[in-house]
Amino acid sequence: MGDRGANNHSEVTDFILVGFQVRPELHILLFLLFLLVYSMVLLGNVGMMAIIMTDPRLNTPMYFFLGNLSFIDLFYSSVIAPKAMINFWSESKSISFAGCVTQFFLFALFIVTEGFLLAAMAYDRFIAICNPLLYSVQMSTRLCTQLVAGSYFCGCITSVLQTSMTFTLSFCSSRAIDHFYCDTRPLQRLSCSDLFIYKMISFFVSSIIILPTIIVIVVSYMYIVSTVLKIRSTEGRKKAFSTCSSHLGVVSVLYGAVFFMYLTPDRFPELSKVVSLCYTLVTPMLNPLIYSLRNKDVKDALKKFLEKKT
Repeated sequence: MGDRGANNHSEVTDFILVGFQVRPELHILLFLLFLLVYSMVLLGNVGMMAIIMTDPRLNTPMYFFLGNLSFIDLFYSSVIAPKAMINFWSESKSISFAGCVTQFFLFALFIVTEGFLLAAMAYDRFIAICNPLLYSVQMSTRLCTQLVAGSYFCGCITSVLQTSMTFTLSFCSSRAIDHFYCDTRPLQRLSCSDLFIYKMISFFVSSIIILPTIIVIVVSYMYIVSTVLKIRSTEGRKKAFSTCSSHLGVVSVLYGAVFFMYLTPDRFPELSKVVSLCYTLVTPMLNPLIYSLRNKDVKDALKKFLEKKT
């Protein structure tokens, strides 16, 4: 039986990305929607990185993290969107086995890295508000670099584990992935392996990724709220909360979509696809907007940047 599973696994040379099961005439509408959102992702995140790199006033830890957030958003949406748009016009909708592995690995790498980076950004806001006099000392360039490098390291290790576990499964029921990209749950449906151990390990890995990041974010904001409420002036409280509101908005959108996605029963694949759009394309599109609309420094830097171009 083991040999049969290995043979079936070795025979898989490509998969079919089924995508959204809608009428053919709606494919053009979906293509245009993906194109519009992806164009905004490119414009927003490339623009944010350009502003941060060119404006000396944004040479602070907060904007160093924000620049890396834009980089991550740009690349993990680019792992998904171009292939999905091509498939709207493709008859075969196929993706090679190697292509599927690569897409799965890169998406897992960037999405996990973003989770750890958001935790680092929460810690940065905690130091800025709760220990402002020590901020420049504690949030040194070295520490900021280590936090970003650590985020990528955790993302890489997690992605290697998740990818190797997923693609050593035996795929023998079908080649058709009922999704618009290579994701964990649709691939599980194709497997004829015993998934009990796989699901237990995946749950353990997910827990040691999500729990520490959530704990850091929640504890940081508990201290932040406690400190802000002690500020006597209304203007001071408003200013302190405004420095955190953008980050809190980004965290809420990303974690809300991810939790909803993986807590939704697996028997609703079409709903899962719609929710997946939230963190694969909508979140990367919204992040630059949230930070630019809610942040005076970014708005001033954007005006200065546009004045240089005109």
